[in-house]
Amino acid sequence: MKTLREHLHVLHATLQRLWLTPAASLLNMTIIGIALSLPVGAYVLLKSVQQLASTVADAPQISAFLDAGKRDSELSALKGKLESDARIAKVEFVSRDAALQQLQQSTGVSDMIGDLPHNPLPDTFIIYPKVTDTKAMEALYQELQSWKQFDHVQLDSAWIKKLDALLDLGRLATAILATTLSLALIAITFNTIRLQILTRRDEIEVTKLIGASDSFIRRPFLYFGLLQGLTGGVVAWLLVSASLWLLNGSLANLTQLYASDFQLHPLTLPDSLALFAFSGYLGWLGAWFSVSQHLWQIEPR
Repeated sequence: MKTLREHLHVLHATLQRLWLTPAASLLNMTIIGIALSLPVGAYVLLKSVQQLASTVADAPQISAFLDAGKRDSELSALKGKLESDARIAKVEFVSRDAALQQLQQSTGVSDMIGDLPHNPLPDTFIIYPKVTDTKAMEALYQELQSWKQFDHVQLDSAWIKKLDALLDLGRLATAILATTLSLALIAITFNTIRLQILTRRDEIEVTKLIGASDSFIRRPFLYFGLLQGLTGGVVAWLLVSASLWLLNGSLANLTQLYASDFQLHPLTLPDSLALFAFSGYLGWLGAWFSVSQHLWQIEPR
């Protein structure tokens, strides 16, 4: 109980110290918040794009577009040939008229499509492979491209692979940015605590003279670093949330033109708590390094 009372007393004193220097405290918190908002904003963007990709990335499929003028008997024979392949699970035939109707319903540009002089879409076979291995899928795709009956063959999951590669690159860049800025934030807290230690040098000497332990002297500086980092995390959360609100407002106008409901998702509760915990830890770590570096140099005269 006594230890808890001591911690509460130190916490109250640290809050008072922050309040007594509002300009400097606010500046440090803002700098920390801006620095943290950069990797957090990149994380939110990557997460939203990844969720979008997961909603449109169904089972891998191959679209085989046919030459115009194929007879029903030729289409039936070609479908049977495809279904007899052990590597193919299912084959769907989409006529050019059905494809045009689906396009009108999905894009919301029925007036524009209705003005076309003729249907430009081809008959198509949608092929669902049994194989999921990348090499086997690519081999089937290459073989279907060699069939003379098909005018063009497209592996519909190819863009998903490209997007995944870009997302991996984005995650790596975000991790590097987060690491670099984390070190910078530790350095900011380190320097802030160093200045406080030098300013309170006489007070620390007197405290050591009356027998105070290093942990007792270290405690207010650690609380200061923790609170500074935590409030910086709150500033970062506010900046990211406000930015997402503004961007989603403009994004809504853009996505309506493409009949889409894509939006940037805000930080979830676990993500927000992780941000606060991480920012507080960075502040505490910077303070701990600074205290460990400078406190031992101060000895009572």
